[in-house]
Amino acid sequence: MFLRRRLLSTAAAATAARGPPPIRVSLTESAGRGVFATRPVSSGELLHSAQPLVSHPSHSLLHEVCYNCLRRKPGEGRASSGGDYFCSDACRDHAKGFHDIEKNVDWSLFDYHCSSRDLKYPYMAKRLACMVISGAANADCLNILQPALLHQGTLIEMKEEFELLESTFRKAGFQEEITTFLTIDWYINVLARIRINAFRIELVASSYEDLLSSAAASVSCDSSVGNAVYMLPSFYNHDCDPNAHIVWLQNADAKLKALRDIEEGEELCICYIDASMDADARQKILADGFGFECRCLRCLSGD
Repeated sequence: MFLRRRLLSTAAAATAARGPPPIRVSLTESAGRGVFATRPVSSGELLHSAQPLVSHPSHSLLHEVCYNCLRRKPGEGRASSGGDYFCSDACRDHAKGFHDIEKNVDWSLFDYHCSSRDLKYPYMAKRLACMVISGAANADCLNILQPALLHQGTLIEMKEEFELLESTFRKAGFQEEITTFLTIDWYINVLARIRINAFRIELVASSYEDLLSSAAASVSCDSSVGNAVYMLPSFYNHDCDPNAHIVWLQNADAKLKALRDIEEGEELCICYIDASMDADARQKILADGFGFECRCLRCLSGD
């Protein structure tokens, strides 16, 4: 008992010594909001963790990862009556409200539309709508995030997706008073933010069994277990030579770590894309996918 108290006391002291995350969000000179170090940070140090505002499994892995946290199923999983896998009772309880709503709706037309066009972000909007109806999220929970610029063709596609989503809820008999938020403006605003802020979740193997599963998934193009949107990680700006990176160990809970020693007041940046690509390829992907021209030192030097 004494040893247990001693260990708990030591853990509490260590937590207090670490204090709050060594970061602050402030305006940058040219890239809107950014994240800055509030003290010197050592290479490899955990900056902070973050849970997703909304997430959704990859469509090809719907029954192979946890419905709630996206943890991979280790062999025989625990499936609900609807076939969805939950890795723990905690995940089942956390998702119960919006899972019950999602399972009581016929999504066949919506799913066919998305899967036939290889769309992934409308699934996240659908999940968020179910969360709002169940009370698990506010309808405006993504409003603080930066939206993407949308072309006319994209807006036309979104209108078609919304009509399918809205009619699916209507056919399921949901009362209008609980779906008043579900308008075309809400859908477009949500998708505009998901498109530019969603992270592709690739879990780091934590065991030999996980390593084999990850290798097999990479061969079958299923290395991503899903997508998620976060609050604080979405404020990190891009650099092709980043000083921080985001990792996922066992589930969709994100961990931001320092890649090198960082000075107090220095902006913390992550790389949005594969940093091993050449400068021209990086510029094209960033312009097409994120809507900006990268002016980092690597790009300016042509590296």
